Amino acid sequence: MTRIATFNVNSIKARMANVLAWLDEFDPDIALFQEIKSTEESFPWMELEAAGYNIAISGQKSYNGVAIFSKAPLEVVHTRLPGDDGDDQARYLEAVAETGAGVLRVASIYLPNGNPVDTDKFAYKLAWMERLVAHARGLLELEEPTVLGGDYNVIPQDEDCHDPAAWRGDALFRPESRAAFRRLLALGYTEAFRTLHPRAQDYTFWDYQRGDWQNDRGIRIDHLLLSPQAADLLTDCQIDRKPRGRPKASDHTPIWCMLSAP
Repeated sequence: MTRIATFNVNSIKARMANVLAWLDEFDPDIALFQEIKSTEESFPWMELEAAGYNIAISGQKSYNGVAIFSKAPLEVVHTRLPGDDGDDQARYLEAVAETGAGVLRVASIYLPNGNPVDTDKFAYKLAWMERLVAHARGLLELEEPTVLGGDYNVIPQDEDCHDPAAWRGDALFRPESRAAFRRLLALGYTEAFRTLHPRAQDYTFWDYQRGDWQNDRGIRIDHLLLSPQAADLLTDCQIDRKPRGRPKASDHTPIWCMLSAP
């Protein structure tokens, strides 16, 4: 069995104690992190590698940044999302690892937020999503187990938020964002959590304000998308709420899936 988790940590250095505790307790085979907010030079390599992981990052000072932690050695394939050589935002990292589920391709994704929607930030989000759709289409041609995990900044359905009316005009909820997410699924990817829990109303993000965590007013924006070859191995997918309840927690919590041996 291979456990793969994705976790937007909202600053790897600010959440160091929580990240180390989670790695020790949950013991993922592969962990995909977003918003590490660190360059390669300032990344806390020593402390995190001591937890028993091979680490690859695509970093950026103060913003964005993605990482892949793997118990098995990693072969990095892409440190940016292909399709726009002028885009220097650290939002995509792709690598290959030999796991209990065989050779597995994984990507850590931090999709643009897109707010406010009346600015170029929303246009950038939609353009980024189209690049992701194009690249994801190409990955399917490899016909290998692939997991595209991360903070997609998309609320796919009304059931994925506590109060749909409050999110109507938000970039995470806009029909254009949802349609782009559906185009990913239409390529042949399986959204692991919703596939195994079709009626669940569980969340991966709770704002720090208004007591949203304490009152479970959340949204589900962190997703694991599996190629058909990975979906055939899928045995479980759950949201781990425990890290969100820790002191100095990220506003996100991990979501994970389990893949069997082929």
